[in-house]
Amino acid sequence: MRSSWAATTGRAGSSALANGGAGLAQQGAGRYAPSPSGDLHLGNLRTAILAWLFARHSGRAFHLRVDDIDAQRSSEESARRQLADLAALGITHDGPIVYERDCLDHYADALQKLADQGRVYECYCSRKEIQEASRAPHTAPGAYPGTCRNLSEEERSTRRAELAEAGRSPALRLRVGDLSTSAATPASLVTTHTITEGFAAGEALGSDVLKEGTYTGEVDDMVLRRGGNTAQLDGSEYAYNLAVVVDDALAGVDQVVRGDDLLSSAPRQAYLAGLLGLPEVEYLHVPLVLGPEGKRLAKRDGAVTMRELGVADALAWIGESLGEAVGVTAARVRDALAQGAVPAEILEGWAESFRPELLSREPVTYLG
Repeated sequence: MRSSWAATTGRAGSSALANGGAGLAQQGAGRYAPSPSGDLHLGNLRTAILAWLFARHSGRAFHLRVDDIDAQRSSEESARRQLADLAALGITHDGPIVYERDCLDHYADALQKLADQGRVYECYCSRKEIQEASRAPHTAPGAYPGTCRNLSEEERSTRRAELAEAGRSPALRLRVGDLSTSAATPASLVTTHTITEGFAAGEALGSDVLKEGTYTGEVDDMVLRRGGNTAQLDGSEYAYNLAVVVDDALAGVDQVVRGDDLLSSAPRQAYLAGLLGLPEVEYLHVPLVLGPEGKRLAKRDGAVTMRELGVADALAWIGESLGEAVGVTAARVRDALAQGAVPAEILEGWAESFRPELLSREPVTYLG
């Protein structure tokens, strides 16, 4: 039987996930999936080209997806501009562009599958309550302290009614670890999970849990669906960690190339995929582009988007930043464009000569 909260999540049995995985794409693929909250800067565009290069170099398909699940931060105009910039740089893709807000039924089915395993519970905590509880001794830094994990049905009913009276709905969280114990001890609230990591360098990240070919990170009782003001909820409040796992599986993505600032979230996503019975993904977390002050590139660093720099300068800088991995200089890229080459042709040339082993594992600095 579907639980009371599940009735608001979408159709039962409507996706490949609900059918035991039948219908999932079989061909291996890479992808790039920006959140449409503004124009892409050079760091974003460099990562997009790297994702495309790794996919093409390994004979994979390449997909584009718009991660617009967060309605408050996303806009159709930003999505349109981002996709136009990627096309202008010569990034080609296979199949249709997918929008997360068109995939809500798939997320609902994944959530129900976890609930059927006893892995989902309501959380009534405010952010303030979580912050205060997290200061308690023996609580893992940044982890949910387990306040609502093992409430009695009577306690849940009381907390649910209190929220409803305030016009709010609870969040839904994942119950990690061993389900056979009812005690919410620090050990039961956090587990660890190891992913296949094909690129990130431990020296660059200062990580003592990154070993050759793998990365191990903590997984806590993460949010699966956000709560909040009931009147403002529209059924799209699924958490990014859940949505991205489902999206990748449905598209047959088995290689995820993205910035190394997202490395710590990969074990969470891989853990979720395992619970859902989805295929393992290989991650390649590449260095970020930094601004002149050594911080992550941002608009404060001047002209940093392709629309500000122009296609030629943006592509030339990215090419040179890849160094010996593609074997070009900024001057050579500009010359090729001046002689009539189009960006897509230039990228195809890079893919043919791409040598991932020569790609630097250190952050790249953009000086403007």
